[in-house]
Amino acid sequence: MGRIRVGTASWTDKTLIASGWYPEGVESAAERLGYYASQFDLVEVDSTYYSPPAENTAALWASRTPAGFTFNVKAFSLLTQHPTRPASLYKDLRPSSSSTKNLYLHDLDDSVVDEVWERFLAALQPLRDAGKLGALLFQFPQWFPIGRRNREYILQVRERCGADRICVEFRNKTWLSSENQESTLGFLTDYQVPYVVVDMPQGHASSVPPIVAATADLAVVRFHGHSDKWTSKDIHEKFGYLYSEKEMEEWAPKIRDLPAKETHVLMNNCYSDYAQRNAAQLVDLLA
Repeated sequence: MGRIRVGTASWTDKTLIASGWYPEGVESAAERLGYYASQFDLVEVDSTYYSPPAENTAALWASRTPAGFTFNVKAFSLLTQHPTRPASLYKDLRPSSSSTKNLYLHDLDDSVVDEVWERFLAALQPLRDAGKLGALLFQFPQWFPIGRRNREYILQVRERCGADRICVEFRNKTWLSSENQESTLGFLTDYQVPYVVVDMPQGHASSVPPIVAATADLAVVRFHGHSDKWTSKDIHEKFGYLYSEKEMEEWAPKIRDLPAKETHVLMNNCYSDYAQRNAAQLVDLLA
């Protein structure tokens, strides 16, 4: 068994702050991140999906956490072929006029796309310098099915990110269907691209099965909960699920047995202190 890091996909959610998880007196952004880092050694930054990060913000993250702490960073929506609000693009790269509410990768000139990539990756330099940049999470949408063009895009992502580790999460079930599962995991293994194990509600258009596997020396597991309101536009209804101790007990040996040098486990059931409570349970079980 390699090293296992456990953390959550948020430390600033308003319902977490309201839950009382942070001790009295821990009120500033610096104090909250410092306290979080005293409890866990891994966190996932999801705000970077909605807007590209700023380098000075990444520098603050690095300075407010101890040595050995790790940040996984979710890729900007444009780079994973999700709809992206024009206002979230860098101001000088926004189209002069847009008749659509959202932009997609194919709506922009190649030179603009190249610049978005360059700036997104450059902003993370303080985390690299501090040895605190973990994996860049590329969560692809449900309209990203298995196929040659999409495999090629994953390899392009890997090449653009250079020495930075990426990990890939699918939301289209064709990648992990019974007939394609072996080829998908084989493809990722051949190119040493970490596959993200997903635990999530089943039976929806974006559902993928919880296939437990490692395709590189880094394994990643993300828990999204099992809310019966998965299709809700309210993110707290969608992710508001507290795992039972029995559920965590069933997952612990699966995580422990992943054949990777390092495993990152992220609780994304971010409502109130649910993610933090389940992450602490899992730390104890894995210990």
